[in-house]
Amino acid sequence: QVQLSESGGGLVQPGGSLRLACAASGSIYRLNAMGWYRQAPGKQRELVAVEVIVSGGTTTYGYSVQGRFTLSRDNSKNTLYLQMNSLKPEDTAVYYCNADACSGNGCHAHWGQGIQVTVSS
Repeated sequence: QVQLSESGGGLVQPGGSLRLACAASGSIYRLNAMGWYRQAPGKQRELVAVEVIVSGGTTTYGYSVQGRFTLSRDNSKNTLYLQMNSLKPEDTAVYYCNADACSGNGCHAHWGQGIQVTVSS
């Protein structure tokens, strides 16, 4: 029973910034990876950013957000943050938090309900 709670979305003008947060709760004993995906109208879901925590840890960003978005986390709170700067109208989408989390039921992928980000003047 892992749950992901997303916050921080909303409406912002082009060039502005937003900070998304995703808090994982439940009987989690290990996080293997955690990240954000997004889906815009008429488009497929795409990777925004993901951090693989195991095996030393690596962070990967989608090509379209490189240099503008930054991923960070607070392990003590099982919370992932996505700082989004220099936002463009093309960033408008529903953003979904994803976590590969391990609990008593094993390790599985978990998804948040999604949070709307709208970039418009």
